[in-house]
Amino acid sequence: MQHRPLPLPGLMLAFVGGIAIMVLAGDFWLGLAVLTIWAASLFLTPRESDAQAPPPPNALFQTDRLRDFLEPLGLPYLVIEGGRIILANAAAREVLGAHIVQQDARVALRHPEAVRLLDREGGGQAIVRGLTGSRSIWHVSLLPIDATSTMVELVNRTAEADISRAHTDFVANASHELRTPLASIIGYAETLIEAEGGARIGPETSLRFHRTILRESKRLQALVEDLMSLSRIEAEKHELPPAIFDLGDMARTVASGIAALHGEHRIRLEDTDAPLPVRGDRQQVDQLLRNLVDNGLKYGAEDAPVTIALSRLDSDQAEMVVTDRGPGIAAEHLPHLTRRFYRTDPGRSRAVGGTGLGLAIVKHIVERHRGRLDIRSRLGEGTAITVRLPLQGDDAPDRHPA
Repeated sequence: MQHRPLPLPGLMLAFVGGIAIMVLAGDFWLGLAVLTIWAASLFLTPRESDAQAPPPPNALFQTDRLRDFLEPLGLPYLVIEGGRIILANAAAREVLGAHIVQQDARVALRHPEAVRLLDREGGGQAIVRGLTGSRSIWHVSLLPIDATSTMVELVNRTAEADISRAHTDFVANASHELRTPLASIIGYAETLIEAEGGARIGPETSLRFHRTILRESKRLQALVEDLMSLSRIEAEKHELPPAIFDLGDMARTVASGIAALHGEHRIRLEDTDAPLPVRGDRQQVDQLLRNLVDNGLKYGAEDAPVTIALSRLDSDQAEMVVTDRGPGIAAEHLPHLTRRFYRTDPGRSRAVGGTGLGLAIVKHIVERHRGRLDIRSRLGEGTAITVRLPLQGDDAPDRHPA
């Protein structure tokens, strides 16, 4: 136990004051009484160390510590006391709004499933759909802190659900696309086998069946190759290729090959004298350009060439525009063209051998190369697809991500 020091200066002053009263007033007992009361008051005065001692921990102090702990966390957290939100970290305020602090928790969350969870004793968890949007999915956990306070943790599961839905749709679409040529191949093959067993079938019909089997087999092969290509590109989308090559040289090579195969009247190259060094995967950029030109040849006008126009932009980007003079694409289809298996005209696409994955592959290649893709089309005039890639080299900044 710590002993309290005697207040000697105060006692001396009290003694002098008492003697002065005795002498001046001539009353011994009055002076003694004043001396006694004065001295006693000195011992009843709080000690300086007691006055300066830190206050014991309280609810406000604990709330400040909890706020400091939760504020930098990436997940949204709420602290509820007496049915009212007394604390919301930055992530929670961004999701639900800064106004929720000091608001009734039921009013702030405004969702029947979340309100039922708040009424549950002893904590718990629930999946809440539509908490922050019509398609949002949140995993909400209720964690009791003490008898009066509760912590709410919010985990956003919307992206996971979207990815799962996309995978399901992809498998369903891929299965449908694979099933169609397989059904044709199996049907015609069975017919030919039955013909060998005694059924009569003419040579012209037999040849037509064999050609159909070959066409559907090539379509199936192209579909499998595009699926494998898309899978590889997606697996490498976070890796920027190290090679640097000239986009103009590649375009000239592709245009020359197309001219040799389809005729010079079907392809036109509007070249530029400026070098166009880009960082990329040669094979993928070649595939990108061939996919765009192939689409132009399939869906464009047969009497008009597909044009490849190259230019160097002031923003240190190489621009490549592939244009056809076909019937064009309606505006409502444009935002969906890069989706897997999306077709504006499924019958025509299958007739010309399209897999529905060409522009999806183009989109992923452009994203991997940190470029930009733009599709413009007008009915009756044709379609122009623009690809911009960052330039590299001594006279262009290296845009490799840090």
